[in-house]
Amino acid sequence: MSEAADRTLETTTARSVFATLKLVFGIVPIVAGLDKFTNLLVDWSKYIAPAFASMLPFSGRTFMYIVGVIEIVAGLGVLATRWTRTFAIIVGIWLLCIAVDLLLGRFYDIAVRDVVMAVSAFCLARRAAVVPSTEMRTRPVRTATV
Repeated sequence: MSEAADRTLETTTARSVFATLKLVFGIVPIVAGLDKFTNLLVDWSKYIAPAFASMLPFSGRTFMYIVGVIEIVAGLGVLATRWTRTFAIIVGIWLLCIAVDLLLGRFYDIAVRDVVMAVSAFCLARRAAVVPSTEMRTRPVRTATV
């Protein structure tokens, strides 16, 4: 294979990985956030560690509503804005915070899953730094005039 073909394949692969991660970390937080209002997937309040539940000034259900709004906003930020990198970092940090809560609640298996998802969200943020957005690819480049 020629060097140009290798670069094209590498670029295509990078964009494909970026698009997949962007879709996943956009849709999954939105779905999880919406489910905080319906509890169709699971009763989310059971995952609040007792140490944290005792510190809340309101019910676990109210807390989950707040969590749901945050997750929906984060998912939309990843999926539908030009700040994918920033929102991917937010999602990664959020997942690490959830993992801490899960560890304190002794949900070790789910905590491990959330740590792995956080690492993947940080990978999306790194990809977003090097895969330019459509806006950046189509916008003409301005040069300085002297």
